[in-house]
Amino acid sequence: MRTNYCGAINTRYLNETITLYGWVHRRRDHGGVIFIDLRDREGLVQTICDPDNIDAFQCAEKIRNEFVLKITGIVRRRPEGTINLTLFSGEVEVLVTTIEVLNTSLTPPFLMDDDNISEAIRLEYRYLDLRRPAMQANLRLRHKVSMAVRVFLDQNGFIDIETPMLTKSTPEGARDYLVPSRVNIGHFFALPQSPQLFKQLLMVSGFDRYYQITRCFRDEDLRADRQPEFTQIDIETSFLSQDEIMRLMEKMIRSLFTSVVSVDLPSPFPRLTYAEAIADYGSDKPDLRIPLKLIELTDVMKEVSFKVFREAAEKPDGRIAALRIPQGGKLSRKEIDDYTNFVAIYGAKGLAYIKVNTLAKGLEGLQSPILKFLSEDAVDTILTRTDAQDGDLIFFGADKAKIVNEALGALRVKIGHEHGYAESGWKPLWVVDFPMFERDEEENRWRALHHPFTSPADGHENMLESEPDKALSKAYDMVLNGSEIGGGSVRIHRKDIQSKVFQALNISNTEAQEKFSFLLEALQYGAPPHGGIAFGLDRILTMMTGAESIRDVIAFPKTQRAQCLLTHAPGTVNKQQLDELSIRLGKNKNTAA
Repeated sequence: MRTNYCGAINTRYLNETITLYGWVHRRRDHGGVIFIDLRDREGLVQTICDPDNIDAFQCAEKIRNEFVLKITGIVRRRPEGTINLTLFSGEVEVLVTTIEVLNTSLTPPFLMDDDNISEAIRLEYRYLDLRRPAMQANLRLRHKVSMAVRVFLDQNGFIDIETPMLTKSTPEGARDYLVPSRVNIGHFFALPQSPQLFKQLLMVSGFDRYYQITRCFRDEDLRADRQPEFTQIDIETSFLSQDEIMRLMEKMIRSLFTSVVSVDLPSPFPRLTYAEAIADYGSDKPDLRIPLKLIELTDVMKEVSFKVFREAAEKPDGRIAALRIPQGGKLSRKEIDDYTNFVAIYGAKGLAYIKVNTLAKGLEGLQSPILKFLSEDAVDTILTRTDAQDGDLIFFGADKAKIVNEALGALRVKIGHEHGYAESGWKPLWVVDFPMFERDEEENRWRALHHPFTSPADGHENMLESEPDKALSKAYDMVLNGSEIGGGSVRIHRKDIQSKVFQALNISNTEAQEKFSFLLEALQYGAPPHGGIAFGLDRILTMMTGAESIRDVIAFPKTQRAQCLLTHAPGTVNKQQLDELSIRLGKNKNTAA
């Protein structure tokens, strides 16, 4: 039997006989002595085959990378000059007494310590990619995070309850993944986008503290931080106020970072309202490591002759904002052009700027193609509000507020990281007081900014019908270094309020009954005040590990085209399976006729 893991051997085991199992990381023949670096999930240890041990030596001569071995040997100190302090086992080696090949291996498509492997190859051979020390470390960290969360929640009275994977398709949110029913022909299950409704029903059921580390599914366009299936830490509790929920969850995240990655997050986390975050940072998930802020100028530009600024200032939903880059005057024309192209991604039609060369010279000390369109008073106000200094560069955004916020918000982050304005460390915060609704211009109706079950803020219930654009919610997001890692809210626990929200969202009574009758009925049976939050486990781990992609912290992820290169899923199914489901495939619009 195995007595030890390879990566756990050190001087404590000197002169002991041990048995190891693992994979050949490297085999080195030094002309008479063969070294085998044996690797398992805990790391690797150097073993040495002496020619005096004929059987072991002859076996070692035939061994290649990634063979699976059982090795028994004696732990001894490495000779002087061969110690490797970067390894836990770096002061010792194992003198092999017996060696057994448990399985051979083809030559792998890459070395396990190679960092320059294409992602496509890594995903195609994921079972080999997961042997790499970096991936082993990531998944071990994932385990530690999950365990730390479970311990904290258990100590605070939360109960782990599973909710269904096959459920009902509901409107709002992203597209559902649909599962046809063979028994109920023409009917479909949906894979859950979250356990939202079930965890609310658990509150009605009297399980006043619930949690689940669960898989969720969303059929949406993918990015580096998204997957069609992902894992969230799902939490719900009754009888706690918004502040109490936030304080408890903040405590959990602080405890998690301290215990798992030895990082002490501040206490308490700062809070920004949604309006403050958008006004100052152009984003509801601001990266506070970057001190740059947007400066409001809409009121200044209503009388200027520069048409782009004036028209934006006159729009009901328009905004003009500035972004001062300290000492940004050193940026070249090409860099400015590149940033202009960058903001175009977000719908910005241009990127006006002023270079502040010498303030003491007045207008002559400024450089900009738009100066001739601005009054001296307007320029003075711009310089005063931005607190401009010699050598600074001021960028401007002027358009619909949504475009300005997204464009300048993204530019702020990009410049902040590219030019050294970002501070090191971890900067968490809460964003609160979200609007209840956002306008869907294409469908000309309101959509829930969080989800339709979010409670309106105190005193805002009457606005749901009369002024839905002004209604605020009891929603809260936890943001860390510019990424939303958790989002939650106090829920609606009264049927009449829930019905009003459905009406504001243009969900008819008929549709509400069809989709949510079980919830509306449950709210009439003594539903307690309740609220909760869901944290993105994959996203938290991506940040903790410094991984470039969320795929690096998931054992078997999908590509950005929602495909599994390992199993070649999704795949086709045969006609018999389709017939059992009464499904007939139409012509693929992407296939040539």
